[in-house]
Amino acid sequence: MIHPQIDKLHLELVNRPLNFRVGDTVKVHYKIVEGNKERIQVYEGLVIAINNRVAGKSFTVRRISYDVGVERVFPVYAPTIDKIEVVRSSKIRRGKLYYLRSKIGKDGRLKEIKKVPPVDKIFEKASALPKKETAPAAVETEASAE
Repeated sequence: MIHPQIDKLHLELVNRPLNFRVGDTVKVHYKIVEGNKERIQVYEGLVIAINNRVAGKSFTVRRISYDVGVERVFPVYAPTIDKIEVVRSSKIRRGKLYYLRSKIGKDGRLKEIKKVPPVDKIFEKASALPKKETAPAAVETEASAE
């Protein structure tokens, strides 16, 4: 049980629904800062795990790059993630797909299925909270001062 005030702080960080599951192939668009420039890079791979810790939720994406398996962990609600696209969904029977690390070639493929995206209860709860609008009030006070 999380304290209600801490839970409310966590819910304020939730900025997008979790519309994918383990076994989905996703494209993660994330921001990279190089010097004073910012660009978006796409990382496409299979979601092999989702770690649930309220607003500290993260997911692991695995892809094969030049015959080497590469895994990357992304925090779901991080501001550096621009968007997450679901490319395809696969039939799975486990919560974590760590066994795919030892599979090579055709052995590591999953059967594709069509499925409805899951409902994210945490995002719905966060959407129900009243949003703080401090920025527009600051703009109005600057305009009235002039």
